[in-house]
Amino acid sequence: MQSLAISPISGTIRDKLLKLGITDASSLILHLPFRYEDETHLYPINDVPADRTVQVEGMITRSEVMYRPRRQLVCQVEDGTGVLFMRFLNFYGSQVKAYSVGTRVRLLGEARPGFFGVEMVHPKCRILRGNEPLPDGLTPIYPSTAGLPSEALRKLISRVLQTGDGRNHEGILSETLPDAVRERCQLQGFKDSVLFLHQPPPDASPALLRERTHPAWQRIKFDELLAQQLSMRVHYQQRRNGSAPVLIAKNDLTRALLKLLPFDLTQAQKKAFAEISRDLTEPHPMQRLLQGDVGSGKTIVATLAVLQSIENNFQAALMAPTEILAEQHYQKLSTWLAPLLEPRGLRIAWLGGNQKKKERETTLADIAAGNVLLAIGTHALFQNQVEFDRLGLVVIDEQHRFGVHQRLALREKGAGAYAMPHQLMMSATPIPRTLSMSYYADLDVSVIDEMPPGRVPVVTKLVADARRDEVTARVREACREGKQAYWVCPLIQESEALQLKTALETHQGLTRTFPELRIGLVHGRLSFQEKSDVMEAFARGEIHLLVATTVIEVGVDVPNASLMVIEHAERMGLAQLHQLRGRIGRGATGSVCILMYQQPLSTNARERLKIIFENTDGFEIARQDLRLRGPGEFLGARQSGLPMLRFADLERDEGLLDTAGMIAGELLRDYPEAAKRHLHRWLGRKSEYLRA
Repeated sequence: MQSLAISPISGTIRDKLLKLGITDASSLILHLPFRYEDETHLYPINDVPADRTVQVEGMITRSEVMYRPRRQLVCQVEDGTGVLFMRFLNFYGSQVKAYSVGTRVRLLGEARPGFFGVEMVHPKCRILRGNEPLPDGLTPIYPSTAGLPSEALRKLISRVLQTGDGRNHEGILSETLPDAVRERCQLQGFKDSVLFLHQPPPDASPALLRERTHPAWQRIKFDELLAQQLSMRVHYQQRRNGSAPVLIAKNDLTRALLKLLPFDLTQAQKKAFAEISRDLTEPHPMQRLLQGDVGSGKTIVATLAVLQSIENNFQAALMAPTEILAEQHYQKLSTWLAPLLEPRGLRIAWLGGNQKKKERETTLADIAAGNVLLAIGTHALFQNQVEFDRLGLVVIDEQHRFGVHQRLALREKGAGAYAMPHQLMMSATPIPRTLSMSYYADLDVSVIDEMPPGRVPVVTKLVADARRDEVTARVREACREGKQAYWVCPLIQESEALQLKTALETHQGLTRTFPELRIGLVHGRLSFQEKSDVMEAFARGEIHLLVATTVIEVGVDVPNASLMVIEHAERMGLAQLHQLRGRIGRGATGSVCILMYQQPLSTNARERLKIIFENTDGFEIARQDLRLRGPGEFLGARQSGLPMLRFADLERDEGLLDTAGMIAGELLRDYPEAAKRHLHRWLGRKSEYLRA
């Protein structure tokens, strides 16, 4: 940390700062308080309000270590107006000595009635050595780490604000926004904002600071969002400057497939494919996200893109996160494409982790020789031994389940003579607008916001576990009518901590309950072939009831399955519940999803179940999910290497995000040096948000 010219900074302190992400003076001043304490006022003990954090001052008139009901240090403090007790349940011998009778102390804490009278438990306690003045401003409290308390950070930051980085004090507080831009956006100056947040004056509004709505906070949050927008746009442009195969829309195979299909594309599907097809004709790599709700028909759109690559004699690869989903894709695309490709001597290959050695070696050789124009598989596709002859298009399903490096590894399979392949990512988890504008701003996005005609909305029912008999009766009735059902369990093995029913136990129990039904079982520990055999039997109608873990969350398509029971729904996330529910409702008849839950429900679980019960629109569910979980969990593996927002809140600061997006383009176009300085301040070496 050479740029922190503060003497002395030990190697230990430097290591602690690095744990907090502080690498230099600029990142230190952007380590902002998460709350403030008001030590500017003293309350007479007799007037201390209950259940509020306040500050008092007085003399210790009694100090005693008590042992009943437990070991504790109790001190009596008097100020001439009244008596207050401070109590420590955990303390050191040095504290017993320090808090002796006759010591004058200043206490900050929450006063409340106790056994002895009004008390503060574990207050912040300062021993006074004389007539110490009160602070003239609110006291900032910083995010800290073990061995580096907030007070030490406060002193360090204060010294940096006074002396700068040892070379140029104004450098770390300099303005990065052009005056015209700042005035138009009505933003406070950067220097004034930073100084205010680190050293708020006595008249600063605690509410505006706490809610982060003060103009100083608005400026900081805007700057953070602007840095994110700039970084995304820079890397978007860098990718567009790369080269990729030009895949002309010849339309021979695509037209032939559309004629063979037993359904027509929706307008939303046609629009999405037109956008993708246009991108494939460009000489730079496509980087497009195709998103749509469960069952909206993303797979056929991706298949048409694959055909456009094949028409130009380039290979395509389709990668899915699970073998069940990859197998489903292989079966579906083989059905659609075999009549078109086999007469031309072209073939589709499957590449999984559990293939027999000889079969795998043959497939790898055919892919490398270019005899396979479409390879479908799991993460096995991006392993080192897989080589493509001329990879033109990469399709990644459920892209949020793959990390940045995994996606990059597959994309780089096309590097070399034919440059980079085009990349199409698919997601059945709709991305809320604010998330799309911020963390997905480096992608072009196509949205399928229309369901195929004839789909009947799934009815969702919430049922307490105590009514299990009613649920089993409903399953028996549905299966007797010739329908099929899923029974979903969260875990394979029993977990005493979570007390969840297991798929194995449930399968055994339901087999006893329904001796007249054929009941299947599928879970993640089965071999690929075992899972495949069960799923095929279920698809053929040979299994009435399928007991499964959440491996069926994506990709399973059985139109006759019209009933789903989900055990311990209170333990699952919104996206997972919505994905599971999307496995039914694929036929022309009405479907029902029963969410069984155990009581008592936590507040969060109750809210999740209420949302999934009241909403069938995946975009609204995703918006609510983002509100509950925040972007970190929502983004999944995509956040690998992606700095998260520290200060801005996507839901509350949507207006700032809109403005930052507009200003980012303007800065890059008209003020490139200002954009560069802004990126360096906020991201430093981390300015490369994403490379995949």
